[in-house]
Amino acid sequence: MEIASDFKPIAEEKLHSMERFSVVIDRIEVEILHEANPRQGKNSHRVVITSHGSGPLLRAESKGFNDVAAFDNAIKRIELQIRKVHEKSKSVGRETVRTMDLELGE
Repeated sequence: MEIASDFKPIAEEKLHSMERFSVVIDRIEVEILHEANPRQGKNSHRVVITSHGSGPLLRAESKGFNDVAAFDNAIKRIELQIRKVHEKSKSVGRETVRTMDLELGE
């Protein structure tokens, strides 16, 4: 199957932008499948993104009219999953004025 000539640089750029979340992912596999049935014109390309390695298992699948459109939808889903993992890893101390011990000087 033929993929768009600019697909690889676009995919690498978007995948490298996920590094900002500081989630450990060793390897990401991008699989592109093409449906030969002409009736599936709007959903003729399917992209499956899967992460492998010591980090969390992330998987997203999307369909589109071309490989770049399907990849865009799948990478949005992966980004949401990475964002959730990143938010869970934060240690947030919720100390409010209501629960603090206040010492009043007299």
